[in-house]
Amino acid sequence: MKKTIFYIIIVAVIYFLIGAATSYAIPNTNIRIRVIANSDSKYDQNIKMKVKEEIQYDLYNLLKDTKGIDEARKIINNNLTNIDYKISNVLKANNYPLDYKINYGLNYFPSKEYKGVTYEEGYYESLVVTLGEGKGANWWCVLFPPLCLVEASDNSQSSNDIEYTSYVKELFDKYL
Repeated sequence: MKKTIFYIIIVAVIYFLIGAATSYAIPNTNIRIRVIANSDSKYDQNIKMKVKEEIQYDLYNLLKDTKGIDEARKIINNNLTNIDYKISNVLKANNYPLDYKINYGLNYFPSKEYKGVTYEEGYYESLVVTLGEGKGANWWCVLFPPLCLVEASDNSQSSNDIEYTSYVKELFDKYL
């Protein structure tokens, strides 16, 4: 009887883990960043990446020691003028002729698959920069906590140094 219950629990856990690995909603304690290109032309995509690189670096430095989401919100709000200035400078330096918009608040995000995980579409607290008509491909990531920013800046640990363990395997080893 104990083995039957154990197997049922294991199957339920595996079923839950498979479902959890395929879809993920970013929690309310996170803030996203998104840059939307005017179009999918090579020029517009290049401008999008230049804007992204400029503000991503600055925002990482501003938020790297932040302790909570309320502090992150305050820092972002207090630096919107500076972010606007940085974007304007990038666009002027590249002779970009179109307008842009910055919006910090609840903004729509399409679903995104990243490293085998699908992030659900929906409205998320975010800083969104829209270049021109905003009809091109976009770049987005989690700004706070700085998940993608840490990934982009921290290459100190190689994949060979990471040790993987399996809770399910440990249960099988323990009870079988």
